[in-house]
Amino acid sequence: MQIDLTGKSVLLGVTGSISAYKACDLARLFVKAGAEVHVVMSPSAERFVSALTFEALTRNPVLTEQSESWASEMNHIELGKKCDVFVIAPATANTINKIAQGIADNILTQTALAFKDKILIAPAANTQMLAKTATCNAMTFLQDNGYSMINPQDKLLACGDVGSGALAEPTEIFFEVAKALCSDPFWKDRSVIVTGGGTREKLDEVRYISNFSSGKMAKSLCIALYLRGANVTYISTMGFDELPAAMTTIEANDAQDILEATQQSIQKVTTDRHKMKTPYIFMVAAVADFTPKAPQSGKLKKSMLGDTWHIELKQTTDVLASIDKSAIKTVGFKAEMDTQEGLNNAAALLDKKGVDAVCYNLLKDAKSFGGNENEITFITKDTQVSLGRADKLTLSNKILDEAKKLIHEEASNV
Repeated sequence: MQIDLTGKSVLLGVTGSISAYKACDLARLFVKAGAEVHVVMSPSAERFVSALTFEALTRNPVLTEQSESWASEMNHIELGKKCDVFVIAPATANTINKIAQGIADNILTQTALAFKDKILIAPAANTQMLAKTATCNAMTFLQDNGYSMINPQDKLLACGDVGSGALAEPTEIFFEVAKALCSDPFWKDRSVIVTGGGTREKLDEVRYISNFSSGKMAKSLCIALYLRGANVTYISTMGFDELPAAMTTIEANDAQDILEATQQSIQKVTTDRHKMKTPYIFMVAAVADFTPKAPQSGKLKKSMLGDTWHIELKQTTDVLASIDKSAIKTVGFKAEMDTQEGLNNAAALLDKKGVDAVCYNLLKDAKSFGGNENEITFITKDTQVSLGRADKLTLSNKILDEAKKLIHEEASNV
């Protein structure tokens, strides 16, 4: 899944930590996403990674004590003006304490003091260094003053100690920086539930009935929402890999699991709304219409079943129709293979299931599942908007733009 940061510029600060080499992977992620990347290195950072390495990765000169020039933009004032966001990764305890105190005694801390936009800090230090009162106070002070902290990992550190202090994974840092760049006032801090994946209706302990849903559309929608700043709860039967660690995920198996998890999540977000923003739910999961009437314990033997196996099924509870939608905006998803009546069937869900909008996807056959592209029509009572065919993350962003319009009064005030 490719996040597009084209047109965005990132300033990456690297300090003197053993994990400085991971900043190379982070720079590569930004470049791959299409962002313009500039790097500033403290003198201590150059002991671990050379400036030439970052120049090769970013195709831009690196700001160091030696390269600073007042005859060009390569200085601690002008470089920051070119960038939308400043992320310091890794940030040593020394650097964190200096920035909190306004100390600017090297090229990186000077750049941080002069930078006027969003600054994110990813600490990397020995557990005791981060746990010291001065460092804790510094991090709290910075957070209270608009800086964002990307929490370190708990693991075996380079020094041999075990505890909190390892730099967050580059992918996690990337997500948080991308979130800072893509934040949308409408979606920011709004509670959103997304269901995804095909349910697995158990026959016995090793067999189940399912469908071809890959969960990719739901996963893309979760990423798009997270990057816009929403508080996402993802309920799915699959596809939790490559998602931000900070995202709330709930694993489900069958239709009943989806129903219960969805009901509980709706109750939570509608009784504890953050800043009183109306929550949303996107019902992307391919929930089974039928489930085995009598699932068996253990593994059924083929010799016991004989040449034919007659399975009695019963209808599952219609999740979309039965959930309480009175205090939440609901967007259903409808996949159809009927070229003649598919669109009408999707539109009928507005009244039949009591939803606010439907995303209609016309499939050709079973091979249509699991692809990286979709073609969506966004349907409300008043409009039918073709979002075209595109990769699923691009479509997700188009869906969110249309879903904004479901709340006219809030959309005009954020």
